[in-house]
Amino acid sequence: MVVRFELGVEDLADTRFAISPVQEALFSLWVVRDPGLLAIHLPWRRSVVDELGAVDTGLLLSLVGETLALPDFLTPRPTSFAVSFDEELEVVRATPVGMVRRDLLATHGGRPPDALAAARSSDDAQVARLLDTICSELKAYWEIALAPSWARMRLVLEGDTTYRARQLAVGGARLLFADLHPNVQWNDGVLRIDQMLGKHDVSVSGRGLLLVPSIFAYKPVPPLSPHESPALAYPSRGVATLSTSNKPAGSAALTALLGQPRAVLLRMLDEPLPTIEIARRLEVTPSAVSQHLQVLHATNLVTRARDGRYLLYRRSTLGDQLLDG
Repeated sequence: MVVRFELGVEDLADTRFAISPVQEALFSLWVVRDPGLLAIHLPWRRSVVDELGAVDTGLLLSLVGETLALPDFLTPRPTSFAVSFDEELEVVRATPVGMVRRDLLATHGGRPPDALAAARSSDDAQVARLLDTICSELKAYWEIALAPSWARMRLVLEGDTTYRARQLAVGGARLLFADLHPNVQWNDGVLRIDQMLGKHDVSVSGRGLLLVPSIFAYKPVPPLSPHESPALAYPSRGVATLSTSNKPAGSAALTALLGQPRAVLLRMLDEPLPTIEIARRLEVTPSAVSQHLQVLHATNLVTRARDGRYLLYRRSTLGDQLLDG
């Protein structure tokens, strides 16, 4: 199955990025439901599953269809770049009951499970109570499963949007979509997403396209319904850094030469990283990291370049040679 977004010049001009915490919470249910879907998130899953005793995970997991589809009303289009979870949840709570019923039925092929039996009812009051319960359980789930890690996750997502924005500025839409995902292809004004659940063409018609990077998406995810506002969630770059060891080791000789903190920094800077991310991994303050980075930069062992509001540091050729002996 294929989904196509037909984008005009104005649509490309209005293409933007956003981060959606509610969407991340919904997508993370894929991992809770099926541990083998994204092995990279197994450490996260192990750390949260035993803490979810107070959450009705049966209800939340019932939201995921047999095809892994999710109801569109639970993944609202963010109204700003980095909306908060509570702000998005209020949008979900305000969903008209008719839309809730429609999306739950569509997700489950017209046969929602018993936990969502109210969706089969014509009684709007039952559907409204179900919506309220879903939102309450989703809030409880968020606080346990994602809120403690959200600052780190958001940093990864922001890094992805910075990279994509640069791709768009340097090479236009073709370069922006070139490495979004193997299932995504851009050609002659049409964005094609392969291996989808449905088959439909969407004329964006001046509404612009919203791109939403995701920690937990295992493939590109457009809305289930072609009538929703044009949007595409996609797997973010840099997700592996969330499970990177916090304290990489340095060799004895390198440590003797540079000192333990700078040796550790030099070894971990084989990719561009901002000070705040380095500090997170090492569990120290950004100011402590900054002092050592200044020394490494002054001795030409690391390079630095500005990327948006971040100053990124990376090991230099001289630093590589020092590590190689």
